[in-house]
Amino acid sequence: MSRVNHFHLPADDPQRAQDFYAAIFGWSFAQWGEMPFWLATTGDPAEPGINGGIYQREREGQGPSFVITVADIDAATAQVRAAGGTVNMARRAIPGVGWYASCRDTEGNVIGLMQADETAA
Repeated sequence: MSRVNHFHLPADDPQRAQDFYAAIFGWSFAQWGEMPFWLATTGDPAEPGINGGIYQREREGQGPSFVITVADIDAATAQVRAAGGTVNMARRAIPGVGWYASCRDTEGNVIGLMQADETAA
């Protein structure tokens, strides 16, 4: 069974968003790579929950999304298409992490798919 493992929050002002979530929930943030993306640590890894990230909003109306771990990203994107969804961005490597693809479900919601693979390049 595939599970949600991460969330993404777009922000017009990423620093303002980080300040908000830190003040309200105690989340901490760290810049990830050279992209305008900040990893969000939402709590103790021993407790139930997921971490996520905040990134610079790319277009008006862009909302939060979540990432689901899959065993085979190519099979999962094929299943998305077969079930009536669309693939916005075909798989791409996140070096040292795995393969990522962006899709939309039948209702237009964005979902990310992630296949772990430390050798992805």
